[in-house]
Amino acid sequence: MKQLNYFRPLTILFLSLFIFSCASRKNVAYYQDIDQLSNLENTSSYETKLQPDDLLMIVVMAENPEVAAPFNLPSVIMQSSTEFENQQLRINSYLIDNNGFIQFPIIGAIKLGGLTRTEAVAKMNQELSKYIAKPSVNLRILNFKITVQGEVTQPGVHNITSERITLTEALSLSGDLTVYGKRENILIIREKDGKKQAARVDITKADFLNSPYYYLSQNDVVYVEPNKTKVNSSVVGPNTAIVLSAVSLLVTIIALTVR
Repeated sequence: MKQLNYFRPLTILFLSLFIFSCASRKNVAYYQDIDQLSNLENTSSYETKLQPDDLLMIVVMAENPEVAAPFNLPSVIMQSSTEFENQQLRINSYLIDNNGFIQFPIIGAIKLGGLTRTEAVAKMNQELSKYIAKPSVNLRILNFKITVQGEVTQPGVHNITSERITLTEALSLSGDLTVYGKRENILIIREKDGKKQAARVDITKADFLNSPYYYLSQNDVVYVEPNKTKVNSSVVGPNTAIVLSAVSLLVTIIALTVR
């Protein structure tokens, strides 16, 4: 009977720790109220806007290739060698300066910063029409990237081959959130018009699908904050093994003593 009296407090203690450590669904599951959300916005026409430091590939085409040739930069061959492969890359690129301009052959300075890709192509065609009949422009962002930090499986910088990526896609590229990530308080840092902006997004609520931060812009930084469990464990973490060993030893001593 004495042995039971000693073990009852320990049993209650361990059960309490287990119960309180269990995570609630509302802190873990995504899109929890999506069934009640009836006003999802149409995002099929979303386009990112060009901004300073974007590196653009612009290729001008025409019915007569010789007419378009003066408007295209000479191809630059970049040699990249590794132990396993040799690659040659051809790049025709233009850097958007701090004022939003690129320097284009013959035409000179053209402001593309602040425009979507569609708007930029239309503007380029308009300028080229002064010199070429029915020009065609192929334009792409070469250095579109986003950074994901914090409580994700694989934090890092991701180069995006397309020009459109959602927050959930970026998190998936990083292996999704760990169990310690705060899903209701994801920080997104964005530069717009030369100024840094910060916003918080709750991906447990389905209305974030209508947020202006659902689609990420190039160079966005996504930070997943650790929850209280992770913060607390960072304090006791190095000593966890010692504590468990001490508790195990104490239980053993009590068991041997009361026999």
